[in-house]
Amino acid sequence: MEWETVIGLEVHAQLSTRSKIFSGAPTAYGAPPNQQANEIDIALPGVLPVLNREAVRMAVRFGLAVEAAINHRSVFARKNYFYPDLPKGYQISQYELPIVQNGRLQLDLDGEVCVIGITRAHLEEDAGKSLHDAVDGMTGVDLNRAGTPLLEIVSEPDMRSAAQAVTYLKALHTLVRYLEICDGNMQEGSFRCDANVSVRPRGEARFGTRTELKNINSFRFVERAIEYEARRQIAVLEGGGSIRQETRLYDADRDETRSMRSKEEANDYRYFPDPDLPPLILTPDFVAAVQADMPELPSAKRERFCADYGLSRYDATLLTATRELAAYYESVVADGALDPKLVANWVAGELLAHLNSAGLELAASRVSASHLAGLLRRIRDNTISGKIAKEVFEAMWTEGADADSVIAARGLTQITDDSAIESIVDEVMAAHPKQVAQYRSGEEKVFGFFVGQVMKASRGKANPAKVNDILKRKLSA
Repeated sequence: MEWETVIGLEVHAQLSTRSKIFSGAPTAYGAPPNQQANEIDIALPGVLPVLNREAVRMAVRFGLAVEAAINHRSVFARKNYFYPDLPKGYQISQYELPIVQNGRLQLDLDGEVCVIGITRAHLEEDAGKSLHDAVDGMTGVDLNRAGTPLLEIVSEPDMRSAAQAVTYLKALHTLVRYLEICDGNMQEGSFRCDANVSVRPRGEARFGTRTELKNINSFRFVERAIEYEARRQIAVLEGGGSIRQETRLYDADRDETRSMRSKEEANDYRYFPDPDLPPLILTPDFVAAVQADMPELPSAKRERFCADYGLSRYDATLLTATRELAAYYESVVADGALDPKLVANWVAGELLAHLNSAGLELAASRVSASHLAGLLRRIRDNTISGKIAKEVFEAMWTEGADADSVIAARGLTQITDDSAIESIVDEVMAAHPKQVAQYRSGEEKVFGFFVGQVMKASRGKANPAKVNDILKRKLSA
């Protein structure tokens, strides 16, 4: 039997507000345990929550970006469950009336365009964090994260492969960073994913029983977890068993999922409107102000890069992966009035390779946009060759110097004088009469040998185009 995987994702994006969603406590990551939790976060008797306006603005910003309906009236509810890192015994979330509903995100998967529906995005508070084996083999509780604002983004079950799910997740990750509503740091837990996975016979309309894979913290692990779970479910069904609706944990070390607990239904949480928070009412003016402040979105920027700079869709997609990288690219193009394709090659090639090798973010690049533009200008005016430019870039990265300083200090200026190149060519031909005879007898592949010898003799500084022209003329004489 041929099986089809059905996938829906629930993403928790921590909003980049300076204070928590219902209290004034700070949200900065990395503070000592329990130093950023105030009386509201730890649920002292008599305290009352006050909604963070900035969290609301960020949620609306996201809703507009995914072409969703913005509900002008939404309601906060109490989601009741008991766990050590939830001091109140309930989480303030949104249930029946979320702030954002019915959006969409368009994906480009290997040249094929598909649209993934977004059921809802709702505001809620994060829980604290259990620290296992924190003290003498015991579990401790850190409440610094309790009350941090979350936007939970729930997709439709529209994805049919792990690869498609990861493409959606990456697009969402890019979007929240473009919108500057979430830093997207998966290692710190500010962008977390739960995957709902089921399988069914291909062609079957009814969904199979789903399992939920909790808190997966990397794109690679999301793909591996979904693939494993789909294989597991198919094996169970083909063996005559049935799938139990449950929550499962992905163990990256063993590359497997294992059962955590039975899956709760909505009625298990006993949702009811929070009596301490009135309905959230958004005025048309508030939504219009958010709309007016929207940045250029990744899809629009990608299309503009193709149209304005003549880039391929692949290059445009790569260069618009983050707002910072797109801005860097455009700064180089504007600074030097350079060929956009040449700039794209260097940004996507040498720059990103060095950043990846050093484990650095773009903000920490050792070659600024203006310095890279200066290097590319030297290629354009034939001061250096493309090959020498890589040597110059390496020195710029290591020393933090500009291109002109490196070129001058190392004597790397390209030889463009015809007579100087002719002299080198004459010496090479005189030193290799056998190869000259081979070329003149029709063995044209020997030409590459001469190019290499001339470049070696000039220490790579001879202008390649002129070397080729002069060699062809002299070898054919």
